[in-house]
Amino acid sequence: MIDPATPEPHPVTDDTPRAGPGRCRLLALDIDGTVSNSCHEIDDDTVSAVLRARAAGIVVLLATGRRYRDVLPVAARLGLGGPVVTASGALVKRRADHATLFRAEFDPGVLGDAVALVVARGHDPVVYTDSFAEGFDFHCRRPPEPAGGRTASGVAEYLARNRHLARIDPDLHVALPAGVFAGFTMGAHDEMLALERALHERCPGRLALHVIRSPRYRDWMCEIAPRGVTKWSGVAGVAAATGIAAAEVCAVGDDVNDLPMIRAAGLGVAMGNAVDEVKDAADVVVADHDHGGIAEVVGMILGDR
Repeated sequence: MIDPATPEPHPVTDDTPRAGPGRCRLLALDIDGTVSNSCHEIDDDTVSAVLRARAAGIVVLLATGRRYRDVLPVAARLGLGGPVVTASGALVKRRADHATLFRAEFDPGVLGDAVALVVARGHDPVVYTDSFAEGFDFHCRRPPEPAGGRTASGVAEYLARNRHLARIDPDLHVALPAGVFAGFTMGAHDEMLALERALHERCPGRLALHVIRSPRYRDWMCEIAPRGVTKWSGVAGVAAATGIAAAEVCAVGDDVNDLPMIRAAGLGVAMGNAVDEVKDAADVVVADHDHGGIAEVVGMILGDR
């Protein structure tokens, strides 16, 4: 298990040697928009680059907002059997045996308040449980639209694509299932930003929130996790358990949920297709996900360029 109380790696300062050539021991990679290209595929050059990093002794760690089950094909494509950081840091599992290494927990009452507010504002909540072994991944209040119907935007589209992984509970907002570690809802960008502000006001300092757009869906997601949970908290837990310092971590991403790890890692890298906020925060900007960005990162940390 990764102990959530395990101290994070020593913080990086301006005087800390960066995770450049010969200094990187852990490479943390986002998936969508980073490892996967604009066709949602992982090309051969990216696979070769990851294999090259691993052959050099670098630990390669996927750190994604995806559900654990949705990470498995990517990990298999890259030959990774170790820990994976999923749900933007809220769940860390080991692919080799599906063991749970860390699962986030909400403070008492906080999740109920958050879900009640989501429903009151006219949105449908989806909450994740660590139920991979039971054959499903999340709970929601409504079934998806019938197959063949025109899928509505937002959560309806998500449920239509993932109907086989859902547990339907119309009273979800009244009696939450045990073991929820994160959740989300979907809607228009301005609606999700407004919801994010309202959740901050309802539960000040008790939630980790961000609004992102998944490249696989039309609407925007407002993701909800316990306070302090980020991709960096997940990466840092794996690094600390492995004896790797923050200065020895290179983190690569493209969207706002990657910001904590890009800012905290020894070397933070933005893909060429990253949003401006991520590019501004990164130490280095590389090529985009369609033009060898990951190969460029690996070449950089191995000293090729």
